[in-house]
Amino acid sequence: MAKTIMIQGTMSGAGKSFLCAGLCRIFKQDGYKVAPFKSQNMALNSFITKDGLEMGRAQAVQAEAAGAEPVSEMNPILLKPTNDTGSQVIVNGEVLGNMSAREYFAYKRKLVPDIMRAFGKLDAQYDIIVIEGAGSPAEINLKAEDIVNMGLAKLVDAPVILAGDIDRGGVFAQLLGTILLLEEEEKARIKGLIINKFRGDKTILDPGIAMLEERGHIPVVGVTPYLPAEIEEEDSLTERFSGKRAGKNRATIEIAVILMPRISNFTDFMLLENRKEVSLRYVRRASDLGRPDMIILPGTKNTMGDLLWMRRSGLESAILKAAKEGAVIFGICGGYQMLGEFLRDPQKIENGGAVRGMGLLPVETVFTGAKTRTRIEGIFTEVQGTLRNLKGIAFEGYEIHMGETKAAGEDGMREDDGAADIVSGAGMTEITDRVTGKKRCDGLSKENIYGTYVHGIFDKDEVTADIIRSLAKKKGIETGGQKNMDLAQFKETQYDLLAAGLREHMDMEAIYRIMGL
Repeated sequence: MAKTIMIQGTMSGAGKSFLCAGLCRIFKQDGYKVAPFKSQNMALNSFITKDGLEMGRAQAVQAEAAGAEPVSEMNPILLKPTNDTGSQVIVNGEVLGNMSAREYFAYKRKLVPDIMRAFGKLDAQYDIIVIEGAGSPAEINLKAEDIVNMGLAKLVDAPVILAGDIDRGGVFAQLLGTILLLEEEEKARIKGLIINKFRGDKTILDPGIAMLEERGHIPVVGVTPYLPAEIEEEDSLTERFSGKRAGKNRATIEIAVILMPRISNFTDFMLLENRKEVSLRYVRRASDLGRPDMIILPGTKNTMGDLLWMRRSGLESAILKAAKEGAVIFGICGGYQMLGEFLRDPQKIENGGAVRGMGLLPVETVFTGAKTRTRIEGIFTEVQGTLRNLKGIAFEGYEIHMGETKAAGEDGMREDDGAADIVSGAGMTEITDRVTGKKRCDGLSKENIYGTYVHGIFDKDEVTADIIRSLAKKKGIETGGQKNMDLAQFKETQYDLLAAGLREHMDMEAIYRIMGL
C-alpha cells in the first residue's frame, strides 16, 4: 500500500495544485515512485493521455513533476463547465454526459466505486500518492455528499495538510475558521498547516503563527512564498488573466489572446509567454485590443456562446478590422471553428441551432455527439501568408473537441463524398494520430488567417521561434534570438525550481513523519 498525503485548501486558488506538484517532484527526487490523485476536478484545461482518455491538466502536470506517465486514474472525475449552471461530466476519461449542478449533486455518490477503483490501481503501483482536494472542506452545503475533500480523506485514510492563501488577506481566519467548521473526526485528520503565497519577512508572522498553533492545536509546517517557478495552471483564477502578468515583457512582438468566458487549454501559450521577444496579454474588451502583431482565438468549451459574446462585445468587429489590415489571426480548436462561415448544432451539443461564423476561413463546423480526443504528431504542409516559413516544421500536441470542420459549399456543409474536406483533404498540417496511427490533414490557412484543432502546436521552440522571426520580419525588425528550449525542457527546470523553493520553506521532515515515513 502507498503512503498518502492530502493537500486541502481554505478556498479555491489557495495554491493546492502548486503545492502538490512541488511535493511530487520532491518525493521523486528523494527516490520514491509517486502519483498524484484528485477524485473530482472542475476545469476547462484538460489533458489527453497516451490511450486517448481525458483528465484534468493539474494532475497531468503533477504526474510530469513526479516523473510518472499521466493516466486517467489520477483524476477519475472531470467536470468541464458548459455554462453557469451545468457541466460536461467525464468519468474514467470518457464523456458520461452533460448535467446541471443539481443533477450532478444528486448523482455523484454513485461515482464512489469509480473513485475507489482508480485509487486502488495507483495504490498498487506507487510508493506515495499525493492527493489534492477541491475548493474548501468547510463548504457546509456540500459536506454531506463530499467525495473530494474530507469525504475522500476518510475513504482512503489520508492525513491532511491544510493550506491558506495569505496574499488575499485574512489567512489566520481562513485556517482557524475552516478548522472550527469541521467535525472532530475531520479536524483530527489535519496534521499540518501551510501559509501560502507569503511576501516579506517571515519573522513578522511569528506571533500570528504562535497564536494559530495555540488555538488550532495543529502545527504550521510551512510558510511558502511566491515562488518564481512557471507551472502550468488550469484554473480561471490564474494571474495570467488578472493583469499581474499580462504583457510583462516590453518586447518587439505583441500577441493578444482573446479571453473568452469559457476559455480552455490556455496552457497552449505558456512557451510564447516566456519568450523574451514577446509581450503576450489576454484581452476581454474591444477597447483593449490595440494593434497586436498576432491575435489568437483560443479553445473554448462553448464555441457558439463565446462567438456570440465576442459579437456583442465588439471584439469580433475589432478582430475583423485587424484581419483586414493584415494582422495574423490564429484560431485553435474552438477559435478555429469560429473563423469559419457557419457553426451548426443540430443535436444541441452546445446551444442548438446555427450561428454565422466570422467568415475568415472557407469552412463550416457541425457539432456532433462524438468527442475527438487523441495525441498527435504532425508537420506544417500548406501554409500561406506571414507564417509561410512554418512549412516543413514538425510539432506535437493533442486534439480534444466536439464537431467536424469541413470545406463550406455554396449551400452550406457539403455532404457528398466528392466535396473538398479540410479534415481529410488538403489542410495546413499533416498529422498522425498517436493512438490509432492514422494520418490525416488538419486545419487551414488563407493569407494571414490560420486555424487548427491541435492544442500544443506552439509547444516546440522551433515553431514559436519561427513565428516570432516571421512576425518581426513583417515589421522590418530583427529579433535577438533566444537559447532554444522547448516546453518539455522548460517545465523540467521549473519543477526543480519549485521543489527547491518548497524544500527551503517547508518542514519536509515533519511532512515525512505525517505520512509515516
